[in-house]
Amino acid sequence: MTQNCTIHNIKALLFDVDGILTDNGLYVAEDGSTMKKFCISDGAGIKLAHMAGLTTGVISGHHSEATTHRAQQLGMKICHIGVKDKIPVFDGVLDELGLSANQVMFMGDDYMDLPLLRRAGFSATVPEAPEIVREHCDFISTRKGGFGAVRDVIEHILNAQGRMEELMKRFL
Repeated sequence: MTQNCTIHNIKALLFDVDGILTDNGLYVAEDGSTMKKFCISDGAGIKLAHMAGLTTGVISGHHSEATTHRAQQLGMKICHIGVKDKIPVFDGVLDELGLSANQVMFMGDDYMDLPLLRRAGFSATVPEAPEIVREHCDFISTRKGGFGAVRDVIEHILNAQGRMEELMKRFL
C-alpha cells in the first residue's frame, strides 16, 4: 500500500497498457503484424475522467503503434511507449504536469510496474496481477485487465472525490 495516500488529491491517472488497458493478449497475423484489443468500457471511463478534469496517460514498456493510436483516440495527454525504465519517464510527466507524485494514480500489473506503484499517490492493479504487486496497491479492481478494470478504478476515484454524482447529472 502507498504511504500517506489520499485519493482526494489525485489529478492525473497513468496506466500501464498490457494487462491493464488490454487483456494482455497479442494477436499475431501470418505476416507478423500484431494487434491489441482495447476495452470500450475502459475508454468510456477515460472520457469520464476527462469530463471531471483529470489528466490521463500511458507509460508502457511495449512499443506499439496501436497503443499510440488508442491514446490519441481517447484524448490522453500523456503517451510514452517502449519505456525500459519507467521512473525517469514518470518524473518527466510530473514535471510536465506540475504535479507531485502524491497527485498521480498509477495502475500496473507486473513486477516492472512496482517502482511506479510504490511511488504514486494512489496505486491500482487487477486481480490477476502477481501477489507482490497486489500487496503494494491501494485498490485491486474486481475486473480483469482489458475487461473494465480501468473504468472500475476511475469510477472508484471519482466516487471518492465526490465527483461522480455531478457527472451523472449530465446524463440523467
